[in-house]
Amino acid sequence: MDGKGKECKASKSDVKSDGREVALSQVRNIGIVAHIDAGKTTTTERILFYAGRTHKLGNVDDGNTVTDWMIQERERGITITSAAITCAWHDTQINIIDTPGHVDFTIEVERSLRVLDGAVGVFCAVGGVQPQSETVWRQADKYRVPRLAFINKMDRLGADFDAVVGEIRKKLSANAVPLVIPWGREAGFQGVIDLLARELVTFEEVSKGRDVSRQPIPEALRETAERARTHLIEQVAEVDEALVPLYLENSDLEADVVSAAIRRATLTGRLVPVLCGSSLRNKGVQPLLDAVLAYLPSPADRPPVEATDVKSGDRILREADDDAPLSALVFKIATDPYVGRLFFLRMYAGKLRKGQNAYNPRTKKRERVLKLVRLFADAQSECETLYAGDIGAVIGLKEATTGDTLCAEHQPAALERIQAPEPVMFMAIEPKSRADRDKLEVALHALASEDPTCVVRVDNDTGQTILSGMGELHLEILVDRLRREFSVEANTGRPMVSYYETVTATACATHLFDRELGGKRHWARVTVEVVPRERGSGHATEVMAGALRALDSSEALRACLEQGLTDGILTGVLARCPMTDVLARVKEVAIADEEMATDVAFRTAAVMAFREAAQAAHPELLEPIMCLDIVTPPEHVGEVIGDVNGRRGQVREMTMRGDTQIIRAHVPLAELFGYAGAIRSLTRGRASYTMEPDEFAVVPKTVREQLLNR
Repeated sequence: MDGKGKECKASKSDVKSDGREVALSQVRNIGIVAHIDAGKTTTTERILFYAGRTHKLGNVDDGNTVTDWMIQERERGITITSAAITCAWHDTQINIIDTPGHVDFTIEVERSLRVLDGAVGVFCAVGGVQPQSETVWRQADKYRVPRLAFINKMDRLGADFDAVVGEIRKKLSANAVPLVIPWGREAGFQGVIDLLARELVTFEEVSKGRDVSRQPIPEALRETAERARTHLIEQVAEVDEALVPLYLENSDLEADVVSAAIRRATLTGRLVPVLCGSSLRNKGVQPLLDAVLAYLPSPADRPPVEATDVKSGDRILREADDDAPLSALVFKIATDPYVGRLFFLRMYAGKLRKGQNAYNPRTKKRERVLKLVRLFADAQSECETLYAGDIGAVIGLKEATTGDTLCAEHQPAALERIQAPEPVMFMAIEPKSRADRDKLEVALHALASEDPTCVVRVDNDTGQTILSGMGELHLEILVDRLRREFSVEANTGRPMVSYYETVTATACATHLFDRELGGKRHWARVTVEVVPRERGSGHATEVMAGALRALDSSEALRACLEQGLTDGILTGVLARCPMTDVLARVKEVAIADEEMATDVAFRTAAVMAFREAAQAAHPELLEPIMCLDIVTPPEHVGEVIGDVNGRRGQVREMTMRGDTQIIRAHVPLAELFGYAGAIRSLTRGRASYTMEPDEFAVVPKTVREQLLNR
């Protein structure tokens, strides 16, 4: 263990492999995650500045940050796409992904957390745990990512460190334990007290916080600091059995002993260390960097990643080892105007060299790696090899998509794919001129391949191209990118809500297809059962064992049946909306003659049998419900709640934070168009709100009739 309390694992990962610049134990893959405007990008900028990766501080308001490099990000002052950057702190390589905080771009957080080893949750000292904070925290829980918490904006009016720590514990069910306490508050915030080291840490304004001063704790603060330190050790002892006998023997433990226990508890998710500061005022970031090294895991500290053996179908494990078979995940695709398409990779095992062939289990094809690069936001530097634990990018892949695995062909293993949420909004889009038609098709395909939540389809009834996304801002950004990046001018319709269909009962139907087409008779009888699934589980298809036992070419016919079921699910039975939370199962298949058992017959019979079964299974329309958080002065609570009720909303929770009232409600997305203007009008511009998708719910009968008759 070193002087900073970092516990080092004695393993082969500590020895640099041939060609590896940094030992695996000296690598940290971390994400910066938070609610919008909590200060993620500003914190990342300070990390890069203090690590010597940049030589000038960038600010979001000035539009000159490194990670917010897209013109749309700089114009709006928000993060839209996750940016990967590599820097070094005390001989440790830190690969950082700065993620968006806006709900419309939640897929960027999802696929980043999928490949990261640790995360820093940034919280506003005034706003506390906000809606998107909860969302990203749940996403990190899903992937069991160890976390630190950084309470930012301690210099703001209304900043309350203790209240935010309490909210982290209550709202996120996290065992939040402060490692520092603030010195001063609001405009008087000057630095932090390091509880383990018993030091007052301040940051020189002349050097923009680069020079850090550590001094003994002033007498006036010593008693408060000692109480906080004792409480810290007690909380750590509660979750780390190895610390208990040492604590019982001597409650005043050395810093390195407590630090080692904090690391063990953090890696297993039993503890969330909490730090604080003001990134904009250049205070508190270096202790955060020290904590990243001391408490967040290296790739060697994480459990082996699970994969599926392509040949046997068995679950296998891949360890973070350069000598293991190649296993890498394509977690993001971006288009660079100079080098073309970049395929972001997380290397889980093995090595990937420039010029090497890699196998894609989904396409069952080899892909040749033309170039390998390390990432610095929108810039790259070429490298010869990516090693286990690295995050980098590949140039030259032909058919890879987000979620694909690159592996060794002689030992193929597929990693778990990244699941994208269902789009909640769509609009029609068409080229402004015939000359733009082909360009629009190519551009939309490129956007959809980059962003799994951008879905492009053609409406069968109208022939219109439909662009779907996660919200109004998401669609606006996509159209803006078409114009600026792809030089495509397009006409767009009004954004509309994406409805889905489902079934509420189990039903079965049989359809006989018997028709002469092209001088040949096509005959098949298919029985399909439709079963409701748990809300939010999506759709699935199944051909029961034995349904095709008596038929030749059963695998080809099975594919036709499954395609027929999928076609039926995508077109629905009520309003031509896609169906979800439904299982379509082929129970029985019959043919009159092998000659007449054609692909057309099977596919058509499956579609029609599915539709008849779905019609009999009490179909319903589903609409997206948003979780709406409104922050308003108390005198406007009545008007705000009345407006929410008028929008078919339900108030779920009301709490006071300081002198403001927070109202949490669930409201259908269809009722929230134009809400920004309405809330300003109701509260004379004094209220603010945020919203995020919460669930899909059955549409009320009166609304359903309106939708079906429109």
